[in-house]
Amino acid sequence: MSTPDQTVAVVTGAARGFGREIARRLVARGHRVLITDLDADAVAAAADELGATAVTADARVPGDHARVATAAAELGPVGVWVNNAGVLRAGQSWEQPEEDIALQVDVNLLGVVHGSRTAVRVMRKRGGHLLNIASMSAHGPVPGLAVYAATKAAVLSFSTSLQGELDLARLPIRVHALCPDAADTALVRDEQESPDTALLFSQRGLLTPAAVADAATRLLDGRRIVRTLPAHRAGAMRIAGALPRLGLPVLARLRAQGERRRTAGT
Repeated sequence: MSTPDQTVAVVTGAARGFGREIARRLVARGHRVLITDLDADAVAAAADELGATAVTADARVPGDHARVATAAAELGPVGVWVNNAGVLRAGQSWEQPEEDIALQVDVNLLGVVHGSRTAVRVMRKRGGHLLNIASMSAHGPVPGLAVYAATKAAVLSFSTSLQGELDLARLPIRVHALCPDAADTALVRDEQESPDTALLFSQRGLLTPAAVADAATRLLDGRRIVRTLPAHRAGAMRIAGALPRLGLPVLARLRAQGERRRTAGT
């Protein structure tokens, strides 16, 4: 693997939230960092603050990923690629607008697939690290966020399967999937008015973007494929997924607890 001062790091959806904080840490490590976002003004402002390069891009569009890879390669060899762009829409799945369902699938899942394919192409000769941001919801059911949870479960499955494919092809790329619990980001706060987000607030407090970014950069330091933050919450989610008849009633109680915190503004 190349050292940071020799390589370029790409972070998608980095105008704010996790992506911005991950990019901040990669800049501090000496990478030449290229960040992307659909919001041109926001990504330009973030790049100015971080000392990064900004590219306006839509994670849903394969051609935009290719354009990002070309721009990154002009800065140097790409050694890190972080697929962070994501969206969340709360609501009962049978009542959600079709455009909200399509948006979540296209950004959260297909955006990761398109980005990962591009990252493999650009890093396959020299090697590198590919980090996909999944979610705690990848491990089990999240009533009220069924479509979102489905996309994140697919991201986790895709990431581990992709690592197997890379190993079989003997390509020197390490895939990582980070599964953070709900965090204090615009992604969550923008949906806080919906009762269907209650389960997100069932933990004692929302994670900070900085804590998630620290976990992300630690993943990039090693060979570990999956990390869940915090680890103790993953067990309950996995049990709920494996034994839903037992787990769903437990999640209903957690949802009631989260509803009190949601309405209190926690």
